[in-house]
Amino acid sequence: MTQTVLDRWAVKWMSNNALDGKCEHLCLYKKNELIGVFRTRDEARKFRSEEYGYIKRRKDLRDEPYGWKFPKVVRVKVTISEVF
Repeated sequence: MTQTVLDRWAVKWMSNNALDGKCEHLCLYKKNELIGVFRTRDEARKFRSEEYGYIKRRKDLRDEPYGWKFPKVVRVKVTISEVF
């Protein structure tokens, strides 16, 4: 079985509030059939700013009851393998 491992970049959503506690997950989007990963860190930063930049300006979203954090750009490893 062939397997390929790629280094890519993703945007990680984070929130912490009294109702749900701490929550983290990768933000997903679909473009050119790749879901949620970017080839470069700059592409991920651009996406984060365009889609989630408003969080920096909205203190009400960062406070309770939401507790949103400005998303982080993180390095991820994507493993591609054949499925039979």
